[in-house]
Amino acid sequence: MKKKHMLVGILIIVVAGFVVLNVLAYGRAHDMMYFTAQGSSTSRPESLTIAGRLRAVFAGINVRRPASDLDPVALAANCRRIPIPCPGDITLGTWYCDRGSDTQLAVLFHGYTGEKATLLNEAQIFLDLGMSVLLVDFRGSGESSETYTTIGFDEAVDVATVVQFAENTFSHSSIILFGQSMGAVAIMRAIKEYDINPDAVIAEAVFDTMLNTVRNRFKKMQLPSFPSAELLVFWGGKHTGFNAFSHNPVDYARSVRCPILFMHGSNDERATIDEGRRVYCAVPGMKEFKEFSSAGHEAYASSFPDEWKNTVAKFVKTTVTGMKGRRET
Repeated sequence: MKKKHMLVGILIIVVAGFVVLNVLAYGRAHDMMYFTAQGSSTSRPESLTIAGRLRAVFAGINVRRPASDLDPVALAANCRRIPIPCPGDITLGTWYCDRGSDTQLAVLFHGYTGEKATLLNEAQIFLDLGMSVLLVDFRGSGESSETYTTIGFDEAVDVATVVQFAENTFSHSSIILFGQSMGAVAIMRAIKEYDINPDAVIAEAVFDTMLNTVRNRFKKMQLPSFPSAELLVFWGGKHTGFNAFSHNPVDYARSVRCPILFMHGSNDERATIDEGRRVYCAVPGMKEFKEFSSAGHEAYASSFPDEWKNTVAKFVKTTVTGMKGRRET
């Protein structure tokens, strides 16, 4: 009888623990997927104290809606706002710098908790290379509508919408898509699911699977990832209506046929370089991989401006310039 009571007690503890884990994961997934309008954002996991990490797990985190008070002239004098309508009554905020119809168009997509102004350094380098630029706010960020993110899943619709708008509205010799982290994921998903056809892609700091990138966050906080990461991925998808376990760039990469340049930091702990190489290896077409030594999950154009510019310039010159005129035929 004692043994039976002990087993029942253990079962109750296990079930109660699983319920608590689900409640916590449900709340933290909501915190990560929905932006707020008040307060300051919770610090990055690696900068939190042990007490701060525990507080984040049990009391929640705050992710403030990404925004900027900059105007388009912060990039260039002729840069202007162009709102782009997106399916679902969504409006995407963009800045467009036109350098002429004979120039290549670089379309830039930011990462998680970013907005278009966080890519000003990259945009300026593209302008310095003689290209036109279209900077985009994903849904939930900057001058776009909505208050949520899906870490690149629904943002793929934003990518496809912007590319179609650019093809129908502007006249440029080629279209090159640049994506930083989540932005790169959204680009590859848009290629697979919405049949967009850019002339080239530049993918920076891409993760291989949604589950792995969530696991990496737990490692940064020095907390066990199982089963918390799995629960967070499950509830994150439930909150915003998609299967987050199927949200895997390593699978999307198999549909990329245009030239693609991967750029990755050797010390990236959020999307490890091994994960980046897995995505690179899955691409069947023309591809390059550039490693930035000692770099983490950061903007390489800010930390390594000359190296970044030279890498991009060479890629564009050798793989894209020869396609000039394709869009006029």
